[in-house]
Amino acid sequence: MSEDVKGRRPYVSPRRREQAEATRAVILDAAERLFLRDGYTATPMPAVAAEANVALKTVYVAFTTKSRLLHELWNVRLGGDAEPLPVVARPWYQNLIAEPDPEQLLRRFAAQSRQVKERAGGLMMVIRNGGSSDPAVANLWRLIQDEFHDVLHPIAARLHEHGALAEHLTITTATDLLWTLNHPDVWHLLCVERGWSADAYQDWLVRSFQTQLLSA
Repeated sequence: MSEDVKGRRPYVSPRRREQAEATRAVILDAAERLFLRDGYTATPMPAVAAEANVALKTVYVAFTTKSRLLHELWNVRLGGDAEPLPVVARPWYQNLIAEPDPEQLLRRFAAQSRQVKERAGGLMMVIRNGGSSDPAVANLWRLIQDEFHDVLHPIAARLHEHGALAEHLTITTATDLLWTLNHPDVWHLLCVERGWSADAYQDWLVRSFQTQLLSA
């Protein structure tokens, strides 16, 4: 009986793994260019394969479906790398939660929010709009919004622990305010529709956080 039949994983050389990861990255980059240019609905998988200069079968083997391709692209762009770590497990988030100064915590969060929007803000809109034609993408958009809200709750709780929240706010209400101010729709309105710079957006976000959340 072979090792595979016994349930052992077949050997995959590091070089082959690196090649597979490089191919995935090329496909993701190609898909992002097309999604941002043409939208999710108007981008078929053969176009992604052609843009990436790989066989269509290679795209399907790597990602199975177009919605899965979009989901994987989102995971990479959200974290800035291909590491399968949730936001709450990432060092920047752990350091943020550990920040003892409430105002500095909000400044650091605004800076991180800006980085994510610069890296993935356009993709967020692709996902938001793509949900109208694909239930799997609609589910992804709901998941993103729910996860954003879940990530923000510990930040609001941390502000409460420091006694920094405005007296009329509960942790739940403060989380809702953080979620609303940080929402990608707000970024899109200000930076895309109205042409604000990333610096202006970050400054506004800091002031808004402080005004809406902190005690006088």
